[in-house]
Amino acid sequence: MSTLMPTDNRKNTTNKKINIDVNKSLIACDIIELFLVLFIVVLFYVSIPVTSTKVIYIPNGSTSAIISYLNKSGYELNFIDKTIIRFLGYPQQGWIDLKYKHLSKGDFLYKLVTSKAALRNITLIPGETSYFFLKDIAKALNLSEEKLIDTYNKLAYKNDGNILAESYSLPLGMSEENLIYYLFSYTNKKYEEFARKIFGEYNKNKWFYYVSIASVVQKEAANVDEMPYVSSVIHNRLKRGMPLQMDGTLNYAQYSHDVVSAKRIKEDRSPYNTYLNKGVPEHPVCAVSLAAIKAAIFPAKTEYLYFVKDKKTNAHKFSASYKEHVNTVNSNIVYIRTTPKKKVEPTEKTPSSKESIFDQIKTPSKPTAIKNLWQNVK
Repeated sequence: MSTLMPTDNRKNTTNKKINIDVNKSLIACDIIELFLVLFIVVLFYVSIPVTSTKVIYIPNGSTSAIISYLNKSGYELNFIDKTIIRFLGYPQQGWIDLKYKHLSKGDFLYKLVTSKAALRNITLIPGETSYFFLKDIAKALNLSEEKLIDTYNKLAYKNDGNILAESYSLPLGMSEENLIYYLFSYTNKKYEEFARKIFGEYNKNKWFYYVSIASVVQKEAANVDEMPYVSSVIHNRLKRGMPLQMDGTLNYAQYSHDVVSAKRIKEDRSPYNTYLNKGVPEHPVCAVSLAAIKAAIFPAKTEYLYFVKDKKTNAHKFSASYKEHVNTVNSNIVYIRTTPKKKVEPTEKTPSSKESIFDQIKTPSKPTAIKNLWQNVK
C-alpha cells in the first residue's frame, strides 16, 4: 500500500505570487516603453519644421474653427495639433507676431497660444491719395514700397478709393501682400454693409460711382457740414449736362498736394480733368470717408451750380446763378488786395455725435426715389 506525499500549498502560492509580480513588472515595462515611444514620437513631431509669415491672422471662434481656418491657409494641422493647443491653452485672436518665418511645429503651436502682435496706428486722411498713403505705410512699417504698389495694382478695383479713409491698427511684421489684402477686404466689407443699409443690395460697379462722386466732394469741401452742398452742385451740374469744372479732381495720385494752376487745367489730358471732360471721373480721385459717401448719395436740395472759397472765412459760398458767383469772386479779389496774407490751415469738422457716420444714417423719406437713383447708375 502506497502512501501519498502531502502537497506543499505554501510553495505553490509563492510561485503564483512570483508569476503575478513578474507579469506586473512586464506590464509596467511595456507601459513605460509605450510612453517612451510616444514621448519620442511627440518630440519628433513637434520638431518638424514649419514655414510661416512672421505675422498671421487668427479669427474669432473655437479651437476647432481656428484649426480649420489655418488648414485652409496651408498650415496642415491635425487632431494632434488640436490636442497640443488645448493642453497649452487657447489660441490668441487677431494678428499675432510669430517673430520668425521658420519654426518647429512645437514653437509654432506654442506661439499660437502665447504671442501677440505689436501694433502701429496708421491713419489714411480723407482726401489723401493711395500714391502717398502707400509711401507712408512703407516708411512707418518698414515695408517695401515697390511690393506694396505692385500688390495694390494687382488687387485694386479702381485706381483709388479702394481703402476707406480712417485709422487702422496694423501689426509690425505683416507682409506687403497680407496688408493690402486686409485693407481691401476691410473696406469692401464696410462698403457692402453701407450699401445694403441704403439700397438693400451691393453692386460694386454702381457703388464706386458714388465713391467717385464722394472723392470729388472730399477734395472740394472745407468741412463735413459743407459736403451735402458740394454734392448738390455736382448733382445739379450732372443733371444739366454741365462739366463739373472742379480743381479738386486734378489733385489725383502724385498731384494730391499741388496747387492747380490755369496752365495745369489747360495741359492735363487725363480723364480726371473735369474742365475738359464731362461727367464724374471713372476712378475716384482719392480715399474717402463714410461722411463723404453719405453726402454723395444724399445731396442737399438746392439750386446751387457754383461755389468758391470765401477768403474771409475759408469756407465756401454757394451760388445758384453765374452772376452771383462772379460777385463772390470779385469780393474775394478786393479782400486779397486789401488784406495781408495769412496762412490758414482748413480743418475738417467731425460729427458732434459720438455715433459713427454709419450709425447716423436714417432711412430715406422716399425709398423709391433712392432705389431709382441706384438703378439709374450704369
